[in-house]
Amino acid sequence: MKKVLALFLTCVVLLAGCSSGGAGKEPAASNGNSGNSDSGSKAEEITIWAWDPAFNIAALNIAKEAYSKKNPDAKINIVEFAQADIIQKLNTGLNSGTTKGLPNIVLIEDYRAQSFLQSYPDSFVNLSDKIKAEDFADYKIGPTSLDGKQYGVPFDSGVTGMYVRKDYIEQAGYSIDDLKNIDWKQYIEIGKVVKEKTGKHMITLDPNDLGLIRMIIQSAGSWYVSEDGKTPDLANNAALKEAFELYKEMMEANIVKLNADWSQFIANINNGDVVTVPTGNWITPSVKAEASQSGQWAILPVPKLPQTPNSVHATNLGGSSWYVMNIPGSETAADFLAETFGSDVDMYQKLLTDIGAIGTLKAAAGGEAYSQPDEFFGGEQIVNNFAAWTAEIPRVNYGIFTYAIEDIMVVEMQSYLNGKDIDQALKDAQAQAEAQVR
Repeated sequence: MKKVLALFLTCVVLLAGCSSGGAGKEPAASNGNSGNSDSGSKAEEITIWAWDPAFNIAALNIAKEAYSKKNPDAKINIVEFAQADIIQKLNTGLNSGTTKGLPNIVLIEDYRAQSFLQSYPDSFVNLSDKIKAEDFADYKIGPTSLDGKQYGVPFDSGVTGMYVRKDYIEQAGYSIDDLKNIDWKQYIEIGKVVKEKTGKHMITLDPNDLGLIRMIIQSAGSWYVSEDGKTPDLANNAALKEAFELYKEMMEANIVKLNADWSQFIANINNGDVVTVPTGNWITPSVKAEASQSGQWAILPVPKLPQTPNSVHATNLGGSSWYVMNIPGSETAADFLAETFGSDVDMYQKLLTDIGAIGTLKAAAGGEAYSQPDEFFGGEQIVNNFAAWTAEIPRVNYGIFTYAIEDIMVVEMQSYLNGKDIDQALKDAQAQAEAQVR
């Protein structure tokens, strides 16, 4: 399904790119650069689309409650769809030139945001007069802005950490300090010793999911595309090449426990089969779900690349942001976001306390909830740490082809693991990507 959706989105993007950038749209979607069209006058009722009832929908309900205290006459309709359904509905509506049935506010994953902004620029409201980009983590501004205009309200942080089983590390003769601020080569060497002495794998990976590759290359300020986000950058991408080589080295070192899907990934963690889990902070509730392991875990900065310059111990995996569509009600929608996700520090404390959402509004990190110790992780102020690492994440342009290119990369990764020359694998991936996005 992922591949079908990625191909569908790519085709729609290419089709839209051949049009006149929004020509033929309904009048309601004709003034996205100002956000002040007559059709966007303030309304009493708006509709918001998002996915994940336990996280995004829960966050919206908290924001709705906060907004309603100051705006009791506003009616906020929150509608849950699967992310794939939102993508399909947006593309179908926007590509057909009609805004009928579309929401006032929509949640879009950061990896996909530029696909919509670049393909349908007139359909989203410029929020530059409502949102200050400098109020948010710098790395979130890349996917949420276009041509110097701020279209998205950054939401959750996909900041990563390396979750570590302290007991396994100690059994292997290491201390937790031995894993602080290491590079991926050192990580692999430690993993070999841990496997030998404890029988436990250092990491669990799904070979069809290149999330680890994304994490590694963004730590060096690199991505699958050039800095402008428009041209595939695979064949001569030093960070990507090093990431591929490290991935294969992990596999050959026999420190990887394979998984085939999310449920196996979580089971490998909760069953005590792996020593570390380098991934986004959104994994915290799943780790804590195994209450018997309380006190056995720590969270450290992720390793960095040993050879590629500028690689840091901070990166991102996932995350999404809010967008206002240029249809009637856009003024109320923009006001809702500005007063809640765009500025409400107290609300962000409740988001963290109630649903575990770490926001990217810088001021939120100074709140009381962010400094609370977590006994499951030995009393560490883990959210404070995540907030600090968020500020260090390199800013990259995800462009509009992340998933389409990654489908190509998955195939070439398998070929490389099976003996194909690394330079040839990346060269072939480059050629395929260029052919697909042409």
